[in-house]
Amino acid sequence: MANGMYEIISKKRDGLELSQEDIGFVISGYVRGDIPDYQVAAWLMAIYIRGLADRELADLTAIMLDSGDRIPLAAVEGKKIDKHSTGGVGDKISFVVAPLLAACGVRVPMLSGRGLGHTVGTLDKLEAIPGMNVFLTPDRFRQVLAETGMVICGQTDNIVPADKKLYALRDATATVSSIPLIASSIMSKKLALGSDGIVLDVKTGSGAFMKDEQDSIRLCRTMVAIGEKTGRPTLGIISSMDQPLGRAVGNSLEMIESIEALKGNGPEDIMQVTFALGWCMLRAAGQEMEYAKAVETFSAAIASGRALEVFRRFIAAQGGDARVCDDYSLLPACRHREELVAPQAGTVARIDSFEVGMAAIDTGAGRRRKEDAVAYGGGFVFHANVGDKVKKGQSLLTIHSDSGELLPAVRERLTAAIRIEAGPVAKPKMVLHLVDRNGITPWPY
Repeated sequence: MANGMYEIISKKRDGLELSQEDIGFVISGYVRGDIPDYQVAAWLMAIYIRGLADRELADLTAIMLDSGDRIPLAAVEGKKIDKHSTGGVGDKISFVVAPLLAACGVRVPMLSGRGLGHTVGTLDKLEAIPGMNVFLTPDRFRQVLAETGMVICGQTDNIVPADKKLYALRDATATVSSIPLIASSIMSKKLALGSDGIVLDVKTGSGAFMKDEQDSIRLCRTMVAIGEKTGRPTLGIISSMDQPLGRAVGNSLEMIESIEALKGNGPEDIMQVTFALGWCMLRAAGQEMEYAKAVETFSAAIASGRALEVFRRFIAAQGGDARVCDDYSLLPACRHREELVAPQAGTVARIDSFEVGMAAIDTGAGRRRKEDAVAYGGGFVFHANVGDKVKKGQSLLTIHSDSGELLPAVRERLTAAIRIEAGPVAKPKMVLHLVDRNGITPWPY
């Protein structure tokens, strides 16, 4: 006879392993509405404290995956490689790496989300483009992927509904940062998409959800193991989120920077992470090549305009106005612009990503509550990053905001987030580790 909820909570609380039947009882009962939030919250907290064994984690991921629909992609020709980032401040890599890989013959399907906490969401950035449709039927999802080589849209209610319910409860019960719960949440959605391989970008640092590097490594290893067990090539990188990625933070501003990167004008840190992930995606697609050769291939796809052309076609296929690639005035903009200047001469030694992300919310670029409206033009453009020398009075960044009354608070938060020192400061290393089926390797390039 199957255990009831009381017995299942007690087992995990006492450090015992749950059976597949136990986990199935919880997930199916919660999705149907038969098990109340308070009991599932207690179960989640027991997992947060006690963890899950490898077999339990595999069972949880599989059961969550089976709670809803899948999007099979076998009918779409070519290798389909899904890329996932754990999120960070200024992380617009999807808009650069997806068209770049599509231009190189690898199809890139992605299910993405809205802003979470101090981060601006991929879907919100896309919706800054007039007319852009970020929710597609499975048939249209496949059609856009086949026509353009890439597709990015939101998770529908029928894709892993167990995860949507569990995540809302985790967010309210301080159990979000559990490695097994994060891994099962991400990988159940990745596996629901019928890709041929998965590449992960796990962030670490002040602007990441996993701030400790060793925790980020453990999370990446856990997800790689889940993917490999399903027979899908899965690998990932650990990348730095100790400063905002690129120069732009905010929806329209990040779209402009992404398009500039596709035109060959991308900031160095953006291109480092893009090329690293692109190389991993080629590997997942079975195209083994030297890293230098991959970078050469990517650079040629950008220089020829092929990558930008993919992005134009993708925007048009999802209902957006592709003219934004040439006319940035078509994107939403804010009324107020203000410079934040260096209070002293020296070298930028630190830019706290978390504080920058929170300040961006006060410009309207993100949400404090899920029902909040987004000011798509809000955010920042940095003119100096860590390691750059600055003069006293030089502009460090431009603030874009429609909330004039909040500008003093934004300035105060940004001033505290940026530290300038007298001596030289090394540019940070952006890609730290490679994680694949063979283990962890310090990033060698």
